[in-house]
Amino acid sequence: MTHRIAAALAVRLHELTIDGDGDRGDNPVPTSIIIAGLAILAAAVVAWAVARANGFMATAPTAPGGP
Repeated sequence: MTHRIAAALAVRLHELTIDGDGDRGDNPVPTSIIIAGLAILAAAVVAWAVARANGFMATAPTAPGGP
């Protein structure tokens, strides 16, 4: 039993200390595509909000007469 634990510990220690690729995470290309999509979506939301605000301001009553 102790040999099995020692072997498992040695294998795990080797896995932790090796300089391989290992888990390097996602490729940066999909991440950049997602970020670009979010930026386009944010620009669309801002454009919608500006159009909505301009439409609201167009219906606001104007001040009567001048000074």
